[in-house]
Amino acid sequence: MPGRSVSTPRRVIRLMTVIGWIACGLLLVCWVQLMQQLQPARVDRQRQKLTRWWMRNLIRILPLQIRVTGAPASGTTLWVSNHVSWLDIVVLGAQAPVHFLSKAEVRDWPVIGWLARQAGTLFIKRGGGQARRIKKTMVEHLQAGESVLVFPEGTTSSGLAVLPMHGLLLTAARDAGVPVQPVTIGYRRNQRPDPVAPFVGDDSFQRHLVRLLSLPPTCIEIVFHPPVTADQPVNELSRHIHQEISAGLKRIHSGEFDTCEPLPVRTAAGPGLSRLP
Repeated sequence: MPGRSVSTPRRVIRLMTVIGWIACGLLLVCWVQLMQQLQPARVDRQRQKLTRWWMRNLIRILPLQIRVTGAPASGTTLWVSNHVSWLDIVVLGAQAPVHFLSKAEVRDWPVIGWLARQAGTLFIKRGGGQARRIKKTMVEHLQAGESVLVFPEGTTSSGLAVLPMHGLLLTAARDAGVPVQPVTIGYRRNQRPDPVAPFVGDDSFQRHLVRLLSLPPTCIEIVFHPPVTADQPVNELSRHIHQEISAGLKRIHSGEFDTCEPLPVRTAAGPGLSRLP
């Protein structure tokens, strides 16, 4: 169970703070678009820095606790991660300058979708026959020295296992001559897999955000695995990456990295605390 809810006043304060910061992001994007008309070269260099700054501050506002094991590879890299929630983009994007490849539905999310478009996110529709065109765009970014983050599962999951991966997009690293770095992200609450963080099915962004703000912080574990070269058959590369990410997820949900304190529960010695579910 996710645990007890926070008080209504605190929930309202959290929601208003998030709305205020999203509004700040909209103003920032408008300023960037204006400056792009005047000084395009300078703005292009600063866009990712501004996006990363905005995401880092959003993380401070949201009820999140983050622990990172390992580190992003130096130099241009294709990051490959499992996909659990819209939070993945915010949390991973705050770690290093990176372009995102996300599912097409993100583009239609209120406000966040627009911000994602302005940040240079690449969108792909599952089963839409766009993989080759998107791969070409990925290669162009990588050859220009810009790292790219891809979620090759093609959709979000419950976060308990890694779904099958689409290997075609991984060949962008081989064509661009850059390494691939597997990344695992996992969500924990009360030292168990978090049932609230996954953003799956027909859930809406607004409802998911309100549920997230109504509860104590979720613990997010990020594991950066060693980079691997992409000059191997795509099936072998895809299998290796799937195994690395799956092993990382198993370690996360075994409790190996747990750093968040579990919520207190009602006992005879502490009658004022919440009951066990």
